[in-house]
Amino acid sequence: MKDVKYILVGFGALVLLVIGLFGFRGDLTRKPPIEVFADMDRQPRLRPNEPNSFLPGGSSSLPHPEGTIAREEPLLVDGEKVYSFQKGHPVNSGRLAGTTNHVETVPIPVTRALVERGRERFNINCAACHGELADGQGTVEIGAISLHGANVIKMTDGQIYRTIAWGSKEGTGTMKGYAEKLNVEDRWAVVAYVRALQFSRLARKEELPTEAREALEE
Repeated sequence: MKDVKYILVGFGALVLLVIGLFGFRGDLTRKPPIEVFADMDRQPRLRPNEPNSFLPGGSSSLPHPEGTIAREEPLLVDGEKVYSFQKGHPVNSGRLAGTTNHVETVPIPVTRALVERGRERFNINCAACHGELADGQGTVEIGAISLHGANVIKMTDGQIYRTIAWGSKEGTGTMKGYAEKLNVEDRWAVVAYVRALQFSRLARKEELPTEAREALEE
């Protein structure tokens, strides 16, 4: 009996030891875990603008070298500089400020260069599912919609912009957003290119440029 008693006591101590070291599975606690091997989870590092006597200037944040160019160039919209961190601005949100109404048309100048940029970005990010002609005949996604459908044509440019950025049905639909891959200007460029593709099918003869109309007549 004594042997059984000692075995039970030893087993109980072992269980308590394991629980004490590893805790209950799934439990949440604010206490730091016991680490036998830290696996480089925490390393010595310098925080921004932290005093440091080793580096020039006595700070961990070194001054920018002469000639450094800012990473983000603002979009110039009607003489106003618009940055991506201005989340409520119509250029960034695709909606009129302070409302849920979508921007009707592309709010930045639509130039040939912008449309060409949109064509490049579309072929890289969208054509695999929607097809290079935006007719839904892509090589990857089965059932991707045609962007020439009446439901897409009737959408405002702001709605298409938001779908590109955050996905269909604002991220709950089949298509997921491309906000991490396409910056604000590129999203509007894709919108402009999609409209160009739609116009190529819907335009009337008299709406075509003179050269294109003459070539068609020949």
